[in-house]
Amino acid sequence: ILCVDQSGSMATSVVYSSIFAAVLASLPAVRTQMVVFDTAIVDLTPELQDPVDVLFGTRLGGGTDINQALSYCQGLVRQPGETILVLISDLYEGGNRTEMLKRAASLAASGVKLVCLLALSDDGAPSFDHANAAAMASLGAPAFACTPDQFPSLMAAALQRLDLSNWAASQGIVTTRSND
Repeated sequence: ILCVDQSGSMATSVVYSSIFAAVLASLPAVRTQMVVFDTAIVDLTPELQDPVDVLFGTRLGGGTDINQALSYCQGLVRQPGETILVLISDLYEGGNRTEMLKRAASLAASGVKLVCLLALSDDGAPSFDHANAAAMASLGAPAFACTPDQFPSLMAAALQRLDLSNWAASQGIVTTRSND
């Protein structure tokens, strides 16, 4: 499941996510779902056969309610141990932070592999909520940014259930550390 923050600061990530979601959806061995959000949620899964349709299904801007988006995605999970949820967000929560972290903990505890991708762009280090990234890392959800060139390798590592912090280190990517 790709859960993509479509707030204005995430524009490049939305474009790349749309393309990658369409590619992943074309793989018969992988069931791909794409959800975009700000303060509302749009499930773009039915549009994944065409990246252009996916891009036209997004509308950039607005606030961010990550908790609400995670709640929606949690309802999509059928086999937690086989689910990878990539939350593409700067983690600036406009909704309820405490509930967002509880929901993320619940997803992780159920067996869902949760990854916090702070940006999917060539722009380098993103602006992100460091406290929320550290909180996610403490739940076992690695938080880092990657380039579009690195994303296929990231997904391959996630599908193989490799340690994504180790994968990131092998790519020269700095991950957020937990505050523990």
